[in-house]
This record gives sequence, structure tokens and C-alpha cells, in this order.
Amino acid sequence: MKYSIDKKENYAVLELQEENLNSTVAPNLKSELVILSNEGISNLILDLTQVKYVDSSGLSAILTANRLWKSPGIFVLTGIEHAPVRKLIEISRLDSVLTIVPTVSESVDYVIMEALEKDLKA
Repeated sequence: MKYSIDKKENYAVLELQEENLNSTVAPNLKSELVILSNEGISNLILDLTQVKYVDSSGLSAILTANRLWKSPGIFVLTGIEHAPVRKLIEISRLDSVLTIVPTVSESVDYVIMEALEKDLKA
């Protein structure tokens, strides 16, 4: 699996550098997500800009990330630029479950604002 991780103080951006998020890639992605979660990454942005196809195992990996970051922080899905990926997420109704933001920079802004709100409420 090809990917890059940009770790910052308050979040990490995992950019998947694959055209397909399928049964070949998804298990490795899940493993990497668990490792990042165990490292204490508080907020995760998953960038799918280069992904052109997602299957059910790919959706499962995305949902794994959502579950891992639900309570400690924030999970944001970004870079859904290809129609087949967008359609699958809409058909599976995950667009109503996941936090989806158009770009990485907007996602970073979203994570920072949400973290500030949580701090103010605490």
C-alpha cells in the first residue's frame, strides 16, 4: 500500500496514494489506522484524492477509522473527487454518518475549529 502521513501537533493527514481502495489495500490501511490510533494521534484526516474506486472492504476500512477516532477526537474524510467513490458513499448512506470535507486545507481548518470548541466546553 502506498501512502504518506503528515503528522502535526493536533492531527495527522493520511494520504492514500492508490487508485483502488479494495480488498488488496483495505487490510493494510486498517492496520495502519490501528497503529496511528495507538500512537495517540488525536485527530485524523483521510485524503482519498488519488482514489478512483472503493469497494465494500474499502468502506469497511473507512468505517474503522471513523470508529477509532469517534471518542478521542475527530475523523474527517476528504478528497472525494471521483464520481464512483462519491456515488458509493452516497448509496451506502455514509455521507450522513461521516464527516466529509472537500479539501485537505478545509479539513485542517475544520479539525482545528472542532478541537477549539471541545476545549472551550471542557
